[in-house]
Formats: sequence, structure tokens, C-alpha cells
Amino acid sequence: MSFGLNRVELIGRLGADVTVNHLSSGGRVANMSIATDESYISKQTGERVDKTEWHRVVTFQDGLVNMLQKHARKGRLVYIDGKLQTRQWSKPDEDSPRYSTEILLVPGGGVKFLDKPNGNGALAVADPSMAAGDAAMQDAGAPSQPADVDDIPF
Repeated sequence: MSFGLNRVELIGRLGADVTVNHLSSGGRVANMSIATDESYISKQTGERVDKTEWHRVVTFQDGLVNMLQKHARKGRLVYIDGKLQTRQWSKPDEDSPRYSTEILLVPGGGVKFLDKPNGNGALAVADPSMAAGDAAMQDAGAPSQPADVDDIPF
């Protein structure tokens, strides 16, 4: 019997508002692009180098799609809990297939907003397993002011 673990956890900023598309089956899909940043000191120059990595995130969960449509805006700081999925697709006029690896949000995973939205100041949480006490702890650790979206480099 084989065993594997396919789990991804990210903390990053949304690069754009969520996009929601309707499927021919009648369902909906939400797509997000999340940027994670890291920095290191270059051995050649001794200077700090900042690197941004972009991640595609997708979900088909109807309740999560509704929540994302309401709250997922460019610049929001989010925690993502999902799994990696690679899908194959091709364009009608091309012979070779294309591949896309993305993070799939499935039941048991989810999205948590780590900052307060502009406006009403309420903390938005999209994880049904998160208790009210956890939300209060998360709210206490959240930045007092949301990041200025104009200062984000994307």
C-alpha cells in the first residue's frame, strides 16, 4: 500500500481580484493569483535580492466561490490551504499538450484573510472549522492597518 501527502500552505497577497467563471456543467470556478515574497543576500554582490513567486489557486466549492467573490480583492493578505494539481490542456490549433500546475482548494482546506478589508473593519474568514475564539486570536494578530494596495508592486 502506498501513502502520499499532497498539501500546500501559502501566505501571500492577491495579485488581482478573484475571477469567477461559469462552467458548462452549471457550476462555477474561482481563480486567484497569489504572490509570495522572499529575500536573500547575493553571494556575488553581497546585496539583498527580493524574489516574488506567483501561484495559481482554483476552487470549485460553491460556498467558497461566493465568499471569494465578496472579499477577495487585489492586495489582500491571505493564507491558503490546498493541494497541488497538474492538469493537461491543449489549444485547438496546437499538436502538443500544455500543462498547468495550480493549488486546488478542496473540502478540508480553505482561505483565511489575514488582514482587515477596507471599509467595515470585520475580519473575513473562509474556514468553517475555525471557531469564534480562533477568529478573535487571529484578529488580535492582524495588522492594525491594511496594506495600501497602491504600494504593492503588482
